[in-house]
Amino acid sequence: MDQTSHPSMAVRPFSVTHRTVLAIAVPMTLAYLTTPLLGLVDTAVVGQFGDAALLGGLATGALVFDIVFTTFNFVRSGTTGLVAQAVGRGDEVEQQAVFWRAFAIALIAGFVLAALAPLFVWFGRWFMGADQGVGDAMETYVRIRLLGAPLSLINYAILGYVLGRGEGTLGLMLQLVLNGINILLSILFGLKLGWGIAGVAWGTFGGELAAMLLGLAIVLRRFAGGQPIARGRLFDRRAFGRMISLNRDIMIRSFTLLAAFALFTRQGAQFGTVTLAANAVLMNFFMVAGFFLDGFATAAEQLAGRAVGARDVGAFRRAVWLTVLWGLALAAAATLVALAFGTELIGVITTAEDVKAAAVTYLPWAAFTALSGVLAFQMDGVFIGATWSRDMRNMMLASFLVFAAALIVLAPAFGNSGLWAALHVFLLSRGISLLATLRFKLRTAF
Repeated sequence: MDQTSHPSMAVRPFSVTHRTVLAIAVPMTLAYLTTPLLGLVDTAVVGQFGDAALLGGLATGALVFDIVFTTFNFVRSGTTGLVAQAVGRGDEVEQQAVFWRAFAIALIAGFVLAALAPLFVWFGRWFMGADQGVGDAMETYVRIRLLGAPLSLINYAILGYVLGRGEGTLGLMLQLVLNGINILLSILFGLKLGWGIAGVAWGTFGGELAAMLLGLAIVLRRFAGGQPIARGRLFDRRAFGRMISLNRDIMIRSFTLLAAFALFTRQGAQFGTVTLAANAVLMNFFMVAGFFLDGFATAAEQLAGRAVGARDVGAFRRAVWLTVLWGLALAAAATLVALAFGTELIGVITTAEDVKAAAVTYLPWAAFTALSGVLAFQMDGVFIGATWSRDMRNMMLASFLVFAAALIVLAPAFGNSGLWAALHVFLLSRGISLLATLRFKLRTAF
């Protein structure tokens, strides 16, 4: 149920410049870069107890949450697209309505996730197959973190509303509050009070709570000065149905993406422990580049959505062009840095000589993932902002099938190099298929 504007709606032109793009992308890139810092602090805190089982439990628990909350990221991205379109139409009442619908979905989904804590614990134990100590530590972490699931998803809704309005600096502030308080409380509870992995989990809960309270205070104060929403407008069945349909498609897309990377990891494990570890080290290059690319993908979400709402095809084309241009520049820079300094960076990440040697061998494959993936990042942002979720979902599913076929053909023939080549095929397939679809959508959307 993708939205297309009615022909009778007036065009509301606006200017898209390099400054417009950077005003959203730069703050959000900085915000996204705080996430690995948080993980590093949590690991350092738990590592002070000298118990490998605690570190294993933290890693396992974090993996469970990566799966759950990446899948539920639709609360953020779907809200961004719908709010951006309302901004483009100049409809302030609909901006409020979109937020409250997202808030309701986040609250319900969050309580469901909290109630399913025993199921996630069981899944984590089964999937990892780790020993009792690791499993117990993971259970402690997961159960506490899931108590904060409603807070996490409400924060997604708040961030989606903020980014939909193009307020990247406010988004950065909220993320700094969330991660900053998280870090401070994790150190206080986990290390100073000696609560260990439970302290780290409660620290995250505290950060989520603080960010939610601050975000809600800002949003409610803004709404207090605006036009009140009629109950019929807020609970409009068609609008709720459209949001649920949009969220469903984004959820399927996110889950398929996770499945592709899980398949990549599983296939790497078939080549031995050293290759598995080397691939894990090398994926850090792609993940760090992804944080930068995500900033410009977020800019693409807001600007593309605003252009669709404003029925301004010129602004839409320029938003696509500028965000892709900046994405390509950043991807090229990330690739050059990885090629020039990758060997030294691998040495920082791991001291195991066999893993280091294997990682250096396959470094060029990892270095170029930023370039092969840039179009996928940016097109995802464009399609989310325009709420063309069905097309994005379908292209992701098709690309996953292409990836699986490439894996079947290339991995047996070329080993780990074939595995990395299949990943490049997957990334390129996503970007190119969406770009080809974009040309068709432009003929019908404006």
